Amino acid sequence: MENFNNYIEALKIVVTVAILFVWIVRYDNIKKEFIDYKFASWFRDFIGILKISCSLMLHSNDSEVVLIGSFGILTLMIGAVFTHIRNRSTFRKYIASVTMFVICSLIFYFNLG
Repeated sequence: MENFNNYIEALKIVVTVAILFVWIVRYDNIKKEFIDYKFASWFRDFIGILKISCSLMLHSNDSEVVLIGSFGILTLMIGAVFTHIRNRSTFRKYIASVTMFVICSLIFYFNLG
């Protein structure tokens, strides 16, 4: 079971690094995407703050905080997937959202107990 916990910890790192990379390093991409989908800049920034905050919560020693963080990302990823579907994006454009959803589902599930 300890090895499995290591995998979950690694997934938490992957989620955080991916979110920080997308929302900091590739922020210009995010700005363009939110403009293309006709979302306000305040909404983009709010989503970014939520994603970064939730990803940092994954690293808490308190399992309830981890549950909140993973559930927050799950919720945001559902919104992202539906936005891509609504805008008829190719699956290639939203596979990252689906992958993040699956990873955060695992993190959420294994922190329930």
